[in-house]
Parts: sequence; C-alpha cells; structure tokens
Amino acid sequence: MMRQYFEVKSKCSDCILFFRLGDFYEMFAEDAVKASELLQITLTARAKGADRIPMCGVPYHAARRYIAKLVAAGLKVAICEQMEAPGNNGGPGPGIVRREVVRIITPGTVLDAEALEATQNNFLAALVWTDTGAGAALLDASTGDFYAVEGPSLAGLMEELGRAEPRELLVMDSELGSEELARFRALFPKTPSLAALEPTAFEPARAAAYLRAHFSVAGLDGFGLGSSPLATAAAGAALRYVKETQRTDARHVDRVSLWQRGTTLVMDEASRANLEILRTLRDGGRKGSLLGILDRTVTAAGARTLGRWLSAPLCALPEIEARLEAVDELRQKGVVREALTAGLKRVADLERAVARLATNTGNARDLALLAHSLAALPAVEVLLQGLSAPLWTSLAGPLGEFGPLAEKLGRAILDEPAVGTGDGGMIRPGFDAELDALVSLSTTGKAFLLELELRERERTGIASLKVRYNRVFGYYLEVTRANLHRVPEDYLRKQTTVGAERFVTPELKDHEEQVLTAEERRGVLELRLFEELRSEVIGRAPELRAAAQALAIADVLRSFALCAAEYSYVRPTVDASDVLEILGGRHPVVERMLDGVAFVPNDVRMDRQRAQLIILTGPNMAGKSTVMRQVALTVLMAQVGSFVPARSARIGLCDRIFTRVGAADNLAQGQSTFMVEMTETSNILHNATARSLIILDEIGRGTSTFDGLSIAWAVAEHIHDRIGARTLFATHYHELTDLSREKRRAKNFSMAVKEVDGGVVFLRKLLPEGASRSYGIEVARLAGLPPEVVTRAREILANLESGEWDESGRPRVAHARVQADPNQLGLFVAPVAALPPPEPPAPPPSLFDSTAQQVVDAVTATRLEVLTPLEALNLLAAWQKLLKDRVP
Repeated sequence: MMRQYFEVKSKCSDCILFFRLGDFYEMFAEDAVKASELLQITLTARAKGADRIPMCGVPYHAARRYIAKLVAAGLKVAICEQMEAPGNNGGPGPGIVRREVVRIITPGTVLDAEALEATQNNFLAALVWTDTGAGAALLDASTGDFYAVEGPSLAGLMEELGRAEPRELLVMDSELGSEELARFRALFPKTPSLAALEPTAFEPARAAAYLRAHFSVAGLDGFGLGSSPLATAAAGAALRYVKETQRTDARHVDRVSLWQRGTTLVMDEASRANLEILRTLRDGGRKGSLLGILDRTVTAAGARTLGRWLSAPLCALPEIEARLEAVDELRQKGVVREALTAGLKRVADLERAVARLATNTGNARDLALLAHSLAALPAVEVLLQGLSAPLWTSLAGPLGEFGPLAEKLGRAILDEPAVGTGDGGMIRPGFDAELDALVSLSTTGKAFLLELELRERERTGIASLKVRYNRVFGYYLEVTRANLHRVPEDYLRKQTTVGAERFVTPELKDHEEQVLTAEERRGVLELRLFEELRSEVIGRAPELRAAAQALAIADVLRSFALCAAEYSYVRPTVDASDVLEILGGRHPVVERMLDGVAFVPNDVRMDRQRAQLIILTGPNMAGKSTVMRQVALTVLMAQVGSFVPARSARIGLCDRIFTRVGAADNLAQGQSTFMVEMTETSNILHNATARSLIILDEIGRGTSTFDGLSIAWAVAEHIHDRIGARTLFATHYHELTDLSREKRRAKNFSMAVKEVDGGVVFLRKLLPEGASRSYGIEVARLAGLPPEVVTRAREILANLESGEWDESGRPRVAHARVQADPNQLGLFVAPVAALPPPEPPAPPPSLFDSTAQQVVDAVTATRLEVLTPLEALNLLAAWQKLLKDRVP
C-alpha cells in the first residue's frame, strides 16, 4: 500500500495527497508533517524505528473544511480515491484496491461552496509574455466566467488583472523563477500562488486549436480572439489547466470574452485602495467601503457582478445611459421593486450550481436548488416585461425557457435529498415506477420480518425467538439454548454462539435475497436517474448561465434603484464634455457613517477652459480629503450606471481615475514612504490623459520642505501645461496658491474654518479662496499632545511667522524662550558641558565692515531664478534688518 502511495505521490509531487483508506483520507511523510501543522491535527507514525513514516488523517465525510484550509494557505490538494470495492483482485497486489487521483484542488480552481466566498469571483490568471507584448486570461472555474486580454507588456496588464484579484497565476514552467514574474506577482495586494504548465501549452496555434475543439467552433473571431495570439495563448493554457486538474470537460465554460482596453474606466491598485471601493484600508473589510454602501443585492451572483462593475466602470455613453434609465424607472416604482426583491430572493446561485454539476462535484442538492430557482423565474420574467426601459426587457428574454426543465426537476428530486449520490434518497416517489417498486420492497421488508417473528413464536412456542441481522450472516432466527428442543426440523443451523443458536429458513433466505438485491438495485437506479438529470442540466448550461447573468444584472440595477430611493441620490448627466459639475455633492460612505450628524454638502465645478487645476488648501480635519474623494466616487458611480449623492451632477466622461493619497512605505521592496509617493506620482504623470481625473493629496510632504514644495509646484505645472487633466490638488504648501496668478486654469479653494475663543471650528465648507494657515497646532491639541509641547510649538510658529532671521538668512526656529538666560538651549542645539560667557558687545561697525560684506556676498550668491516671490521678499527683509541693526 505504501508503494502504491509513493507511486501516486510522484505524479503530483507539488500537492498534498489525500490518500483514501476506508473512511479516512491519510497523508504520509512530508505531507503529513506539513498538513498536521496547518490543520492542527495529531501527527502519528506508521511503523517504528528506522521504518517510521509520519502520518495523519481526516475523516472523508469532513474532508471539505480541511481541504479549504490547505487551499486558503496557497497549497494544492490531490484527491486520491479508491476506484473499486475492497476484496476485488484488480488492484496492484493481494488485498490492494486500485486508486487514482480524481481531482486536484488549487487556489484558482476551487469549486466547493464551503471554500468559496459567495459574493466574490475566484479567478485563475494565465500569463504569457514576450519582448513585443503580453497576454492574459482570467477563468473562474466555479462560475464559467472566462476573459482574455492583450497588452504591450506584462506590467501594462496589471490594471486589468489587479481588479480581478486572481488567487493563482499560471505561467510557463520555464518562467517560474524569473525576476519579471516575481516583480509582477508582488504588485497584487494579495499575493497569488503560482502554477505552471509546459511551454507548449502556451503556443498560440496549439491554444487556438484547443479552444476551437472545446467550443466546437471553426474559428475564434466570434470571441474576438482572431487577431490576438497572446491572449489566445493564455486562454488556451488556462482552460487546459482547469480541465486537467479537475478531470472534467468543463462544459459549463461555454464562451470567452476579449476585454477591449479603453472600454472601461481604468484605476490602478493604489487608486482602488485609496478610494476604498471594495474594502477599507483600515481592516480590509466591506463595511466602510463603497461596495458596502451600494451592495443591497439579494443574490450571490448579483453581489459578484456589482463588485466587477465597481472595479471597471463604463466608458461607453450608450451603455451608461441604458443602466441609468433602468435604475430611474425602478426607483420610481416601489411596488415593482419590492416584488422583484421577493422574486430574486427565491433564486439560488445558478452559476455555481451548474459548474459543480458540470465538473462532477455536484449532487442532488444542486438539482434541488435548480428546481426551486427555475420555478421562480416566470414571476421575475413577468415583472421585468412589465417595465418599459429597454434594458429590463432584454433581461427578461433569457428567463422564459425553463418551464419543462423546472417541472421535471421538481417532480424528480426530493426537497431535501441525500448529500451522497451512491446511497439513494434522492428521487421523489412517483417519478419512476421501477424505483417505487424497489423502494416499496426495501421499506416494507421490516413489516414482513416483524410478522415472521410473531408467526414463528406462535408456531414453535418459543416466546424469546427473535429475527436479527448482521452484515456477515445476513438475516437469521436466534433461539436460546434453553429452547433448542423446540426448534422445528425445517430450521437450518447457521451459527452457534455462547448462549444461543442461529438458524435460517427457506422463507427467510428468500426474503433476504429480495431485500438486499432491492437495496442494491435501488442505489444503482437512483444514480442512473440522477446522472440522466445531470446530463440534461449540463446540456442546458449555456442557457442557464445566460439566465443567471440576466438575474445578476437585474439584482444590481435593483440595488442601485433602492439606494437611490433610500439615500436621496439623483440621476447624473453623463456626456462627452470636459465639464465636471457636482452641486450639493456628498461622500456616499461618510454620510452613511455619521451618527445623527448632518453631512455638509459642497459644490465643485471643473472644466479644461477655466478651472482645470484646483489648489485646495486648509487645515487638517477640515474635510479636504473627503471633498476630493467624494468627487472621484461620484464620477465612478455615474459611469457604473448608479445615481449619485448630490443635488445635481454633470459628469464629463473620464477614461481614468488616479489618486495619490496618504503615506505608506513598501519595506519589502526597499521603498521608503517618499519613494512610494514619488513612484505613484510618476505613474500618474506618465499615464494620465486630458480625459483623466487626478486626485493628489499632499505631494512632496515626505521630504524636506523646500524639496517637497519644489516637487509639488513642478508636478502641478506639468499637469496644467502638459497633461490637461481635471485635477484636485490638496496641499499645506500655501505657496502653491501663487499658481493661480501664473496659470490661467488654476483656481484656489480652501476649507472654511472659524476661530472661536482661541480654538478652531471646522465648517467643512469649500470656499473659492486660498488659505493662509493650516491650524496644525490646533489639530495637535485636539489629538491630546501635552500642553507644554503645544505651547512651545506656538512659540516656534510665532518666530517663523514674525520673520526673525539669523545672519545666514535662515529663520530663528529655535528662538530662546527667555532671552535673558544665556544658558537656555535652543530647541535644535545639541547640549554641551558648559557654555562660554557671553562676548562683550562690539563697537558699531562702519557701513562696509564685515557684516555689510556678508550681505553683499549673500546678494551675489543668491539664485534669483529659483526663488518664489515670497522667498525673495523674506530675504530682502532679513538683509535690511541686519544692516539696520549693525549700522549706527
């Protein structure tokens, strides 16, 4: 048996092998050590001493949750089953049954509902790249969703793949150790596991032939892959991997779609994270994200579709308008909306149920789910047909084709069928006459045995006579030794025990044969009927998937309509202009999180003629980041097809949204906070277009003040002069407000603040003017800094703002608290053992003494071309003060 185990293990050496032994899946050697640690199960051993082999195991009926833990840890699990009953001689040796790997479960090919998140897709991504371009494919084996994309480079595909968040990357085995793959893999927020196939699986010609054979088509032009060889190569490899690991023909994968780049609004990973679209930065949860607010779906497929829509908003005006029109109609029809909600709640996850059946991992409960769900479709179809928006009518079309199938499944499958498919308990009485007869024989057998027992007691006079059964001897009559003299002659002795004898009669033997064969025949017949029903369902897989997708879209649009009605959202005007006008705009998440506090709305107007670049100043906590993010989220929601939180909104179509917000490092890649900031800024400047929306928050704050200010000014100029993108630029560098005097399309705005009794009140209102202060010390006080620190900070700020300068032209930041105390150290002066006594005052110098010469040298050395107007005035004031103090 161990020889058989190691032979099987050698064929799947990169997997944890679940080796079926009776009622357990056993693991041995290194697999056992690793699995026992991850699963927290007992590690034992087979044999002792030098022959000791570590082993552990889990019950086969509970294996799903253990497998789910291993897969969640990024491991692969190979399931090795017994392919024949024990005792057959077809195995590799005496008493050894034949075993085979029936399925390999990987992070990207999970099918078990217990191991999947119902509201998220589980994608496998296949990658292929050359010196001239790259191709990728995304395949969700649990739903049949299948996409391909082609781009100029591997990094150029990151935005498309990043929003799908694949669990597993499939590459050529020759690329497993490449630096390019390592760098690309590290870009994902959740690092996917790796898998490999031989390079020939990625050859475009072979992949195209494989896809044509699977889809039974003469060419791939209908899927858009005719002129995309790298996308075709990746798609063929992904499908091959799924079919080989799942040991299935994957008939539920009935189409592949080519993603056309430019048809959706693009966001990089940093932008998606900063805007908290699918999850929050704080804990990675849904609560507090845009998805958490907009997700009022009632179906799992609807929730998955909503996540995909939010990750890839539309750029096509006709599709956006179709969604908005559908949402608008349902928003106004509350009764229909409630009826649609009730109808959709009756629909199970059709996509994943069909996928499980198509991959031989489903059971009769999946058929029961389909029966109940399909029975609910006519009511949903009637509701959708009663709406006038064209999108609703188109969604009703795929729902009206399943009446006969729903009726047949409902008539065939029990409401609560058995989980296993080999033990009966699946088919409803009345569906098959032969099965009913076998069930009757097996179930009425107990009554016959009771009747036989009573009859034999009367005939023999043995009151203690019993009819019993065990798996070795079958049915028998048991008579105690004290009553053996009463046993009739037609009793045949079967077995002798300590206190009794066991007998059989011809009548009992005949009944046993009928009952036992009836049970066996019943199991075989029920399995055959189940397989027939399963095959009929798989044959309708394309239609069922189309219906499931229509229901999912209807659920998302219903969710949008419900949010619009309950949250007071308005229908935006989305057009091809460059105007971005949001009146009374609100942050969709923040306003829902406020507990009894009214959200302060704000107006934002931007275009590429008058107000392209908004310089936003003001204190921390005043609401700058909230205003900027709500603008970006409003644009995103509008292009998804949702109503928006505003009094009115006009959205000129955006092709990309960029956000550079917050401070974070990437120590794993050796990047400091400032390097991450500059890398993200560089990505924006290289990829933004005139149709993009850019959100920049505190560019340059990760380095010195002058360096940061210089970078921020140069970035703002570049966006204004070269890119032309609509941009919101928040900063604490108040010098940037001077841009509005030099750049025609730059405008200053600030957040309103009111000073009250030495403190500040944040009014959260956007004003069309620049701010002169940041009130950072007040924020520090509110945060609880010690009073002495706050007081000292105010002193230093007063020194800076009063323009006190030293002889070198630098501000006296550390001006002493008490000027009369010569031993008082400055804030930034290192302590010394003792200070020398003060020098006596020097006599007044002449006009051209050394001090005057210092001023002349400073003027000569000053680079006027790099000074801002404010810096030049400050230097002039410092030189003037120095000369006045030194000259009599």
